[in-house]
Amino acid sequence: MTEQDYLDAAHALLSAIEERTPIAPLRERYPQLDMDGAYRVQQHVTDHGLSRGRRIVGRKIGLTSQAVQKQLGVDQPDFGVLFADMAYGDAEPVPVQSLLQPKVEAEIAVVIGKDLPHADTGFGDVIRAIDYALPAIEIVDSRIARWDIRIADTVADNASSGAFVLGSSPKQLKDIDLRLCGMVLERGGEPVSFGAGKACLGNPLNAVVWLARKLASLGTPLKAGDIVLSGALGPMVAVNAGDSFEAHIAGLGSVRALFSGAGGQG
Repeated sequence: MTEQDYLDAAHALLSAIEERTPIAPLRERYPQLDMDGAYRVQQHVTDHGLSRGRRIVGRKIGLTSQAVQKQLGVDQPDFGVLFADMAYGDAEPVPVQSLLQPKVEAEIAVVIGKDLPHADTGFGDVIRAIDYALPAIEIVDSRIARWDIRIADTVADNASSGAFVLGSSPKQLKDIDLRLCGMVLERGGEPVSFGAGKACLGNPLNAVVWLARKLASLGTPLKAGDIVLSGALGPMVAVNAGDSFEAHIAGLGSVRALFSGAGGQG
């Protein structure tokens, strides 16, 4: 693929957002698009946002379930960028019309308190660097029609990111064991997804270690103040306008995502 191909793929994703119309999978138009190339497309999309005044506040980690990795034929997670305009507070209404094909998943978010500049960052380094953990709901979204994605499609599409909601009950790691945090996600009071911290690469901290190493190797390390969504604790659930979700995560408390407005592409 040429650099123009990467730019064209990025433009197709940006057009999907602007025109509110999902596109065909990128892999169909660009069969040679691999992981490295997909991250180049993602970077072009990120650069476009930065050039228009968007601000990066952290990263999200995806594909932390071994079952999903196997489904997509990969052996490692992926990552995307979190912009400030993607962030919502607990129970702050999220306009569903700003999204195309939203789904939600409960996660544990961590806020980094110290820079992690080294490509050999270890488990202990990450523990020392984390200021606190929070319950979170990630709102995943896809610019690819019908969520017909493979690994190159989702990586190029900013790891299928949409928005995220943070809870308001920060906890220090010394007070909780993230691996053992059980999760129940409810829609309108009815349980719709279950999981636990160990579903995220065995421990959400393993996911953060992976991300810290990956970003440091790329020359864009995690820095103090960054928010990290560490990965799904259970299956994702589709969203409709008017839905109300609440994630309960043992030891961390709860967080609510409320969706207002008319529906998107479903």
